Amino acid sequence: MLKVLIVDDHDVVSHGISRVLQDVKGVDVVGVVHSGEDAIAQSKALLPDIVLMDVHMPGMGGLGATKEIKRLLPRIKVIALSALEDDLYPVKLLEVGASGYLTKGTNTSELVEAIDTVAKGQHYISQSVAQKIALSKFTIDGEGSPLSQLSDRELQVAQMIVDGKKSSEIAVSLKVSPKTVSTFRSRIFSKLNIDSDVELIRLAIRYRVLGMG
Repeated sequence: MLKVLIVDDHDVVSHGISRVLQDVKGVDVVGVVHSGEDAIAQSKALLPDIVLMDVHMPGMGGLGATKEIKRLLPRIKVIALSALEDDLYPVKLLEVGASGYLTKGTNTSELVEAIDTVAKGQHYISQSVAQKIALSKFTIDGEGSPLSQLSDRELQVAQMIVDGKKSSEIAVSLKVSPKTVSTFRSRIFSKLNIDSDVELIRLAIRYRVLGMG
């Protein structure tokens, strides 16, 4: 029996997936949580075989949670779920150890296939996302995405900035000092050659990789 932990900050989505998997033979949903922090805690407590991980969540997002779970419990397989088919987050998730990437628009049969494939030690990426990854060096303008040069934590901070979070809120969420958040902001602006949050938001919209929950 495969033990599956579901992580999504939207109740409708998480419980919907749970109901679907309850009818799948050989799958046992051992928990449903709503944040990256809880995903880490429950992964340690429940030791699931597979974590279905929402990519975009308040606080520690799916990227940070996946990285930490794979560091602490490398045998656990993570399948990322996102509303996006962008070409940046799939690559980032795979780099930190995710075994699969699906969009939330996937059907039940593909979800089950992904779980079965990943459980066997293989990777599973939905076809539409795989096509995006294959073209990941390009954007809609034929240029490389400048956001791809951000580190995992910088990308997480950039996400929160685009979501309208204040530095104090980001600091509390990431459990760091406001000064550290300011340092991250400076690094992000320097790498992207921008001077303001507005310019960051414009980049996020242009390259369709941030602030789209």
